Amino acid sequence: MPRMNMISPEPAAQPGFTWPVRVYFEDTDAGGIVFYANYLKFFERARTEWLRACGIDQRRLADTQQIMFVVRSTAVDYRAPARLDDVLIIDSRIERLGPASVDFYQQASCNGKVLSTSTIRVACVQRATIRPVPLPDAVRQALLSGPRDAGLSTLAR
Repeated sequence: MPRMNMISPEPAAQPGFTWPVRVYFEDTDAGGIVFYANYLKFFERARTEWLRACGIDQRRLADTQQIMFVVRSTAVDYRAPARLDDVLIIDSRIERLGPASVDFYQQASCNGKVLSTSTIRVACVQRATIRPVPLPDAVRQALLSGPRDAGLSTLAR
């Protein structure tokens, strides 16, 4: 059942974002593969860089408007392992933009092979109370407009 007061951008109109992440020794487990929880860190980095590319300064939002983003829920599917020194490409897009939350779809791949996918809901909350608040109009517009570029690829070169 669709939710009321929800804006769902058209997939073709919603730009995606790509961010490379290199796997370091600290990211691996005793078997030499990426520890499963580290994919959440990789996805977090890509979302943070996406916000920066959209012109959204999280520190300034927290300091001036007393709002911040928190992860509300996650679902991750692990398909294949990543290993030390791999360069993962994290592709991200908005699946749903609600009044006070954003659902992101993210995918980690290496050499064209999908390793992990996730759906992560991020909520906009009031800093002092950690209670949901509506996304500011400027933030909503920046998210709908998308990143000023499709991401950085210095590691992938």
